[in-house]
Amino acid sequence: MILAGGLATRLYPITEKIPKSMIPVNGAPFIYWQMKLLQEAGFDKFILCVAHKSQEIKNYLKDGSKFGVEIIYSEDGEKLLGTGGAILNASRFVDEKFAVVYGDSYLPIDFKLAENYFLGSNKPAMMTIFKNNNTFDLSNVLYLNHSIIEYKKKLDDNNYKHIDYGLSFFTKAVFEKYPTKTNFDLAEVCENLAENAELAGYEVFKRFYEIGSLQGIQDFETYLKENSNGIH
Repeated sequence: MILAGGLATRLYPITEKIPKSMIPVNGAPFIYWQMKLLQEAGFDKFILCVAHKSQEIKNYLKDGSKFGVEIIYSEDGEKLLGTGGAILNASRFVDEKFAVVYGDSYLPIDFKLAENYFLGSNKPAMMTIFKNNNTFDLSNVLYLNHSIIEYKKKLDDNNYKHIDYGLSFFTKAVFEKYPTKTNFDLAEVCENLAENAELAGYEVFKRFYEIGSLQGIQDFETYLKENSNGIH
């Protein structure tokens, strides 16, 4: 599941006319690079949670066949549902267990290793984390002895060394307690899971890339120029 419905107001005026996923980076929309990465990682079925300027994304990706994958679209509707509400709204399309990534994140890791860790964790959810030390954004995860002790999206605390990396795994049951067609944040869900010792943690060691800021876009362009084989 890819969360691609936000307004991306931090990037105005770029995102006034196009959704964040369609921002051009190194000759192609960001969603091209993300889909290419995920398809090469072995994913073949995607649910895109969309809202703002969603037709632009649909016109580009269509049914996913040009990437060799299947794409289903889940629309927020007239009211933005937030990241948590969008997942709940789209959960009718997924199997019992599913992965979630943010629509502005590029994660150069081994997804299969992360998936296998989740499947063996006996937890209803898992968050990938990175030892960030407030480098790319505020660290928001307290991680000790291979466990997520606490997760607070907005908290600035020097005891927090890790950050939500941007890939999570869930069982559908996690979202069934929340009301449908209601705006709520995925962070709220993960905070509750961590409080109840239900959120597994999987540490990764490669930095993430994101296009939520102009600096982020520039860093990702540099990464692609140094590592990409080009558009194909």
